Amino acid sequence: MRVKILRVRTAVIYCVILLASALCVSAQQRPLLTDDIDITPAGALEISAGVEFFQDARFPLSGMEGDLTRLGNIRIKSGIAPNVELQLEGVVQDYVSIDSISSPSIPLNISGNSTHDFGDIIVSAKIKLRNEKKYLPAIGLKFGFEMPNTDQAKGIGTNQINIFSKILVQKKFGSVVRGTPRMNLMGNIGIGLMSAPLDRFSQNDVILYGLAGIYRVTDHINIVSEINGRSSTRRSAPIGTESQGQVRIGAQFRASGLRFDTAAAFGITRNSPRTGVIFGVTYVSPSIFTPAK
Repeated sequence: MRVKILRVRTAVIYCVILLASALCVSAQQRPLLTDDIDITPAGALEISAGVEFFQDARFPLSGMEGDLTRLGNIRIKSGIAPNVELQLEGVVQDYVSIDSISSPSIPLNISGNSTHDFGDIIVSAKIKLRNEKKYLPAIGLKFGFEMPNTDQAKGIGTNQINIFSKILVQKKFGSVVRGTPRMNLMGNIGIGLMSAPLDRFSQNDVILYGLAGIYRVTDHINIVSEINGRSSTRRSAPIGTESQGQVRIGAQFRASGLRFDTAAAFGITRNSPRTGVIFGVTYVSPSIFTPAK
């Protein structure tokens, strides 16, 4: 019954997000996880910070379940050429209020009914390969790796090195306001190589996917929506590499030179948090250095 309910909920949410994207479709913009192809201006910095709250999060490696709070979800981007951007992202502290721990696969160092840890740091590069044409989308490439900064004994992270690469596609539609179309639709598809924490010389190849839309309501308000996640290519995924996915629906607000954001999140796989809320802010600096040529 639980599996059937999850499938029905997944189908309903998926239909909602596709409809929302059709009605409202710029870099990976908070609160979205899906990347777009826009490049931060060369020499400038884009700095984002936020907090996230998720209910009923699952951590299969440690067998832990509980509510996850992510404080200081930081993203830093810098353009180093007109079509190349470097990105650094990570979480300052993850906190979990533990509801239960059942059959942990590794020794744990947890006392009481909560645990906390640093998040893994992700380093990546994004390249814009082709500009958008009248009838053709812009195309880009993103690749990077996730460093093993977490302590698996805290029960949250897996402390593994993972690498990924994905193709980015983006097309803008609709009426043009001040030189920019109102609707922006972006998609990602790629592959992630995830180390299996319990199996030596083993990995799980997962499909990375994302479909997102941004609709500009006014010069200061955007509506955003997406479906984003990973899907295991194995029928029985190694513990710690299971499929995960989220639907996010929210908004962006521009004021005082900053972009504020908020969104609601809904899990679409068994090992995804059930629901969540996200808040954040983004600042884009003027050019502060001149990249080498």
